[in-house]
Amino acid sequence: AVVSTQSTGYEKALELDPTNAEARQGLQHCAQSLRNLKPEDRAKLAMNDPEIQQILQDPSMQVILEQMQKDPAAAQEHLKNAAVRDKFMKLVESGIVRVG
Repeated sequence: AVVSTQSTGYEKALELDPTNAEARQGLQHCAQSLRNLKPEDRAKLAMNDPEIQQILQDPSMQVILEQMQKDPAAAQEHLKNAAVRDKFMKLVESGIVRVG
């Protein structure tokens, strides 16, 4: 959860000052730390992220994820929607959803 909290802090700093080198470096370090975690550990950590929790509790996303799991063609169709694609990619990046 520490990495997630630090990452959020760096993201907020970059929103205020997109040229802040320290915030950029810190965000890159957090991303690297997350990539070094085992997928199951990364997924456990992600479950503490309020944005991940919100996505997973969204009834429409639950239906979409279920359809995507059962039907790859449905996945392609759903991913044409930018909002769904962004949420799905957030779940993939967090390790909650695995593809491949």
